[in-house]
Amino acid sequence: MNYQKEFKESLENPEKFWKEKAREVPWYTFPKKILTRDEKGFFRWFEGGKLNTCYMCLDYHVENGRGDQAALIYDSAVLGTVKTFTYAELRSQVALFAGILKQRGVKKGDRVVIYMPMVPEAAIAMLACARIGAIHSVVFGGFAPHELSIRIDDAKPKAIISASCGVEFQRIIPYKPLIDKALSLVEQKPEFHILLQRSMHQAELSGENEIDWDDAMANAKEADCVEVDAHDPLYILYTSGTTGKPKGVIRDNGGHAVAMKYSMGASYGTYEGEVFWAASDIGWQVGHSYTVYGPLIAGCASVFFEGKPVRMPDAGTFWRIIEQHRVKALFVAPTAIRAIIKEDSEGKLLKKYDLSNFRYLFVAGERCDSATFDWASKMLGVPVIDHWWQTEVTSPMLCNMAGYGLSPIKPGSVSRPVPGYDVRIVDGNGKVLGPGEEGYVVVKLPLAPGSFPTLWNDDKRFRESYLSHFDGYYMTGDGGYRDEENYFYITGRIDDVINVAGHRLSTSEMEEIVATHPAVAECAVVGIEHQLKGQRPVGMVVLKDGETISQEELEKELVALIREKIGAIAFFKTAIIVNRLPKTRSGKTLRKIIRKMADGQTFDMPSTIEDPVTLDELREYLKKNKVGMAFDS
Repeated sequence: MNYQKEFKESLENPEKFWKEKAREVPWYTFPKKILTRDEKGFFRWFEGGKLNTCYMCLDYHVENGRGDQAALIYDSAVLGTVKTFTYAELRSQVALFAGILKQRGVKKGDRVVIYMPMVPEAAIAMLACARIGAIHSVVFGGFAPHELSIRIDDAKPKAIISASCGVEFQRIIPYKPLIDKALSLVEQKPEFHILLQRSMHQAELSGENEIDWDDAMANAKEADCVEVDAHDPLYILYTSGTTGKPKGVIRDNGGHAVAMKYSMGASYGTYEGEVFWAASDIGWQVGHSYTVYGPLIAGCASVFFEGKPVRMPDAGTFWRIIEQHRVKALFVAPTAIRAIIKEDSEGKLLKKYDLSNFRYLFVAGERCDSATFDWASKMLGVPVIDHWWQTEVTSPMLCNMAGYGLSPIKPGSVSRPVPGYDVRIVDGNGKVLGPGEEGYVVVKLPLAPGSFPTLWNDDKRFRESYLSHFDGYYMTGDGGYRDEENYFYITGRIDDVINVAGHRLSTSEMEEIVATHPAVAECAVVGIEHQLKGQRPVGMVVLKDGETISQEELEKELVALIREKIGAIAFFKTAIIVNRLPKTRSGKTLRKIIRKMADGQTFDMPSTIEDPVTLDELREYLKKNKVGMAFDS
């Protein structure tokens, strides 16, 4: 394949290009039209196509003689166990669990919330929903009850599927109390709850609507695949929004299937029978696309990893897995590599393993700094490919594409646009900028197949958040620039959604929580650079008049509050008391300048600032409290 030729055709004749790619997946009925616009004016792909995603992932491969091939390799560094499911075994387990859901009245279009750790039953539950046309919504097991309840209220699921606990290092996290608390907060409770009991912690079930997974499976009957329309939703995945309310990204069946099959080969250079590992939780987009669906649609074996890159038992865990399972390509957030570097900077543990089958390291989800890139490139001896995409789309938008033959790698760049994505840099008026000019990263419509057609039950917010900024473009929310060779460089978020270890979290939501503290008059939460996590949130608080609470006590209480409402993944550890926040005359807090100050970057003094002295005071606060890269040392 020739990248330039394919990219050119994808923009000039997208219907022809994607029709050819669509022929590579097994439809029940091939689409009648490739690209259309619905009554709302939204672009849709593959109208009239009929399919089933679970069939594509499992049954199709069994029918074509690959039933004995490895499909899912569950490797739990937490438990020290490995279990491999062949395509035939996984199909059987999924069909049985789909039968349980069907028997209890779950049908096409119903929603099912999945709140589980990284155990194979989580993937089985996802695929079972797809098998009967139900719409799953996976919620990361680390989210607190408040976050879970918001998603339940929005999706209104018929069922919730969970496990008795998660395990993090030596700590057991019981899930049932979290779920019970979340359900006490929702307006409409699910009709039933299926729970997988894990050996290290048993949950107490009560009532006929709380069901033991193993008991149900013992009496289950297999369910067949249900035919769905290409436009029918496969899943809802909630992503943090700037208002604090999560946005329910919809993924349709048709476009998703085509995008997964195409990207596994074209972007990741991994094909049928090979082993791919996306070291992500299924609560995030990467886990959906490249731990579960992408590898299985492509006929690969997928590593399903439960654990951390360090202390399980050491920082050589990733390299052990690559050797043991003959992994060809690993996809991971740079945070994981930084954690390994912190504990094994000289790569002594890495040298113990045979990585001769390893070909590519893909990194995404946050900025890959030069130190991490250089270390990984030197130690691993394989291409380190930084690429860029978002929850709103299902596969890469900017990537050095292994399937086309890698182009020269430029450290700091996420490379060139993937076919189907006309990525541009524009200024505040929508004018397209030239090489070297920094601006907003946007994508000319239509987006490629697999991208979200709208938000769950919120067309208005879909338009306002993504389509209203620049006519004819999708607003990514990121800033950046490109060079003369059309290599792109992403400089960071332009809104207040920050990236903590690959997890997108809303600082607006954190601010709302901090503001509930009785001593707080005003606050701002800003994401600043962090050597290991990528970014971390820092709170700046103005106290109410007459309040005498100490900073130490306030910080302790705010940290506990954020952990309760969002969870430990927020990594909120610092809150400092300030006299006032830097603002414009119109009352807008200068978060971007606070961030640049903490990160040690230069910035221009805004002409609209209310009181420039406030910035000098804030700099002293940050320095005194050693907050940010500029003051840490």
